[in-house]
Amino acid sequence: MTTPTIKAVRLSPREQLGERELVVLGPSLGTSTAMWEAAARLLGEDYDLLGWDLPGHGNSPAAAPEDATAPGAFTIAELAEAVVGLVDSIVPAAASSPTAFHYAGDSVGGAVGAELALAHGDRLLSLAMLCSSPKFGTPEMWNERADAVAAQGTAIRIQASAEVWFAPGFLGEHPAEGSRLLHALRDADRFGYAAVCRALAAYDVRPRFGEIAVPFLAIAGEHDSVSPFSDAQWMAAHAQDGTAVELPGVAHIAPTEDPNAVADLLRTHFRAAVTVATQEKAQ
Repeated sequence: MTTPTIKAVRLSPREQLGERELVVLGPSLGTSTAMWEAAARLLGEDYDLLGWDLPGHGNSPAAAPEDATAPGAFTIAELAEAVVGLVDSIVPAAASSPTAFHYAGDSVGGAVGAELALAHGDRLLSLAMLCSSPKFGTPEMWNERADAVAAQGTAIRIQASAEVWFAPGFLGEHPAEGSRLLHALRDADRFGYAAVCRALAAYDVRPRFGEIAVPFLAIAGEHDSVSPFSDAQWMAAHAQDGTAVELPGVAHIAPTEDPNAVADLLRTHFRAAVTVATQEKAQ
């Protein structure tokens, strides 16, 4: 197993973590924890919030050139292991057990959440996958993209990403938010981006999705051509305790496009999950 190196970003307004339930937030390919900042501000009074960046993205260190060209430098499941290790290195564990947390991730960040639920379901209070899928595209598509980005850089993805990340009209109405994420893509390490593409080429949790037993929420954007609402419905139907919601006027980066709706949905989901767990323990 190869555990990639990732870095965390504290999104809570408090200096100390551990006083409130922990929420871990995962990013989409080509972005950083910046995509979660608006939604995190809305959740910050109720939860401790910790984001993380993909290899070569945001605060996480760049990948080695060989990671971009060799299939299997790391897998999505190994990214999930890195997230668990990150949480355990930052948040103090309770005397009786490691820290349990809610997890919400967008796109590949959501895929990491699925792998977390399969390997570490006992650590999760709940799982939310936003604009995500149990499988993305084809291995050939991802390997071709990895080759192109490793050779030419992430700037070649800016136009295509702008077209699929945001719903029609968003960039014109919210130029600062859109520009910030597209700059994050431009600045991402090409080898880290390519390595994540290689991991996505091998990602497919459809055969095991029925094993996901934690309270599960799938959020899809009305205009998302990458992870349509049909994917969210499939996941909600196959998880043991799943719900699917479609957000109008949103494409692939829901936490940035509609942070208010995302924060409301997540808050409701988190509270319901804890309420059910508390009732089950009391029985």
